[in-house]
Amino acid sequence: MQKSRTTRTVSTVRDSGGAVTSRVRRTVLASGLRIVTEQMAGARSATIGVFVDVGSRDETPKLHGCSHFLEHLLFKGTHERSAFDLSIALDAVGGEINAFTAKEYTCFHARVLDEDLPLAVDVLGDMITSSVITDDDVEAEREVILDEIAMHDDDPDDVVHNLFAEQAFGATSPLGRPIAGTVESITALDRATIQRFYRRHYRPERMVVAVAGNLDHTTVVRQVERAFGRSGWLDGEAEPVGPRRLGRRVRVKPGTSEATRPFEQVNVVLGMEGPARDDDRRFALGVLNTALGGGTSSRLFQEIRERRGLAYSVYSFSSHHADAGLVGVSVGCLPAKLDETLAVVRLELSRVAAHGITAEELERGKGQLRGGLVLGLEDSASRMVRLGKAELVHDELLDIDGVIARIDAVTLEEVREVAAEVFTRKEVLAVVGPS
Repeated sequence: MQKSRTTRTVSTVRDSGGAVTSRVRRTVLASGLRIVTEQMAGARSATIGVFVDVGSRDETPKLHGCSHFLEHLLFKGTHERSAFDLSIALDAVGGEINAFTAKEYTCFHARVLDEDLPLAVDVLGDMITSSVITDDDVEAEREVILDEIAMHDDDPDDVVHNLFAEQAFGATSPLGRPIAGTVESITALDRATIQRFYRRHYRPERMVVAVAGNLDHTTVVRQVERAFGRSGWLDGEAEPVGPRRLGRRVRVKPGTSEATRPFEQVNVVLGMEGPARDDDRRFALGVLNTALGGGTSSRLFQEIRERRGLAYSVYSFSSHHADAGLVGVSVGCLPAKLDETLAVVRLELSRVAAHGITAEELERGKGQLRGGLVLGLEDSASRMVRLGKAELVHDELLDIDGVIARIDAVTLEEVREVAAEVFTRKEVLAVVGPS
């Protein structure tokens, strides 16, 4: 059991009658492990996520793909449970368990009925703290990951976005490399290397346990202490590792990269450097992104698909890291239509850079963001992700009303300013298609 812990209530939301509809509480254990929960009135499910402060950008070239490799291996068995035991534990109660690796963190998550939350906590605690990484497991999962890499190489959207990131950040930069690794890097990784990576990064002070649904915070904390306290894993004392605060901004390298694949379409991503993750202009950029290419009423969709029939799929996007950001447009079209499609994309970007968006587009963009935010948080899984990322990545949890207020406060001038700055920068272009 932990020597000490600190707990505080982060936020409480009540309905018009005064009843609590949502309460967020946060506990920090002496070991540095953070536990953040959101009690959701009326929910019958609960979702737990374990966020680990390590991702593909933390890898040296020799470790390329190690975070993702390790994510796979933690499902292969522990001292208490075999891989099959882990598989059937939540299947038997109708639950779901999975994981994903990102550039800056890894997340293991499970969704269950509220009554089965203790089981989900125990299974994830067992996996995270007590996995047995054997040589046989490494060799078996190596083949699975090589198959996964081949699958991504057959997906035009994956190929073009990986090529875009490589051009933007460089092939030697962790931000420019694919998360899953390459055939060469995965083939070279051995058990000892992965085991060292596991022990170095999977520490309490580098983790956040986020849980949302029908729950009691104090009970969840006790369950986490039991589940993660195996083999003395929580015995030490440490301060939690805060969000990444990387000093120098990672600059984007303009240019063009092309790759030949036997696809029917040409897939294109055209973009440029954007704001980093905690830039205050992210709300204005969100409204701009929605108006430009965030839905069927957006400028790019209307101009490229509806009016000209140049492509079936077209959308704009923004991606943010602690010290870097990208904005861009993704589109797939027939090879004969590539030049015209690119010309239209560039024209629309230049128009927005010069004149901003209209008042109607501003209100429509705000409405779309508000609706997407609220509707996306109706289930416990979405709430869990919001909690985990707020604690690990942002060190700030804005309540829903606070986020909506920030969206509503965006002005036409703010959108015009961010458009004029971003869309006049030198472009990064990735093109993938037939020869």
